[in-house]
Amino acid sequence: MGHATTHTDLSSQNIQLPAIALNLRKLAIGVAVVGLGGGAAIGYTGAFGTDAHHFWRAYLIAFLFGLTMCLGGLFFVFVQHLTRAGWSVAVRRPAEALAANLRWIWVLFLPFAALWMMGKANIVWIWADMETLKANNEAEFLIVEAKTAFLNPTFFWIRACVYFVVWAALSHFFLTNSVRQDESGDRAISSRMQKFSAPTAILFGLTITFAAFDWIMSLSPAWFSTMFGVYFFCGCATAGFAMMILITVRLTQVGALKGIVSREHFQDMGKLMWAFGIVFWAYIGFSQYMLIWYANLPEETGWFLARQIGGWGFFSFALLFGHFVLPFVGLLSKWMKRAPLILSIGAVWMLCFHYVDLYWLIMPEIPSDLDTFAKYADMSAKYADTQTHFGNPVNFLLALGVAGTVIAGTISTLSRVALVPKQDPRLAESIRFENM
Repeated sequence: MGHATTHTDLSSQNIQLPAIALNLRKLAIGVAVVGLGGGAAIGYTGAFGTDAHHFWRAYLIAFLFGLTMCLGGLFFVFVQHLTRAGWSVAVRRPAEALAANLRWIWVLFLPFAALWMMGKANIVWIWADMETLKANNEAEFLIVEAKTAFLNPTFFWIRACVYFVVWAALSHFFLTNSVRQDESGDRAISSRMQKFSAPTAILFGLTITFAAFDWIMSLSPAWFSTMFGVYFFCGCATAGFAMMILITVRLTQVGALKGIVSREHFQDMGKLMWAFGIVFWAYIGFSQYMLIWYANLPEETGWFLARQIGGWGFFSFALLFGHFVLPFVGLLSKWMKRAPLILSIGAVWMLCFHYVDLYWLIMPEIPSDLDTFAKYADMSAKYADTQTHFGNPVNFLLALGVAGTVIAGTISTLSRVALVPKQDPRLAESIRFENM
């Protein structure tokens, strides 16, 4: 790392959210209302052939789409403290604001609690009604029955409460301490956050792993993968880094952070998105597929076979090319990462394919008669007409609705604090930062 002399403007005009940016909050709120309201209307009326099963899984995808953005922001924050990184101080506040949404995002999970109270949770998680599962697929029932100590409604909701409390507490701790340092300039606050970042890493890893098991992997309760938590983490990193890039670029476009955020910071944020969201995602995805393919156990391979039949075959290849091949090449050069416009396009692209990834994880159904086929060709022929229903408007309305809610919450947080940790002891190092 090299250093250069840089004039620093820490006036309120440069480190406070410009009034023009508040218009984006109004737009985000409008998108949230239209998206969630329109999606709910489609789900209620059954328009576009939307049944209850598709609607609720589409809402789960949308919820996780927003949640992963916030979890990615939290990951960035505590890792910077854990490693005592200096370069990232100038761009840390947008991540803190993004993570701050974890204090209220549990509200968006309440519709699932209502669904459970109505006795209809098996629309999403089939293990919620074991009697129906036994009647429809006794072989799967026997496998799931052995997991009831973990997969039962009471423990499911206890775990969910633990996840949300932990995430809210962690995000609140880092934001409030960072803002407190803005006023006091107390260096001990940095030391406190650094010490707390190590247990935070453990809590973060455990909670997102078990949340992924509960909310996604248990959709196919007979299937399991010990790598699934890491795969979900890749999605959090993808969404979090992409949102950080978009927020930071937008702040510089409206005239904030002049002389504070530079192309050097954009390059490093681009590196993180490229490394975690593209390369590491592909590595974990391939490793998971390779191990299951090599073992060739029916209770494991069925999960991937369900994503190869009918329209899901093309969908899977589109995910591979869109989430890995194309962005790998497109963002490989450092010059692509140093150009805010190109980097922003890359971030939007990665967010779109992160949504595609979540759809690929959550929406497919494993055929109940999968184990009756002697040949792959026979199974493929029977389910050749299987549709993904990806184009259903309810998918995009709900996703935009949740994303709009998260964006509005992030802007609200940024409007109340400085856009940069102005008294962090490493801020000067961050401003002078240059890539080798």
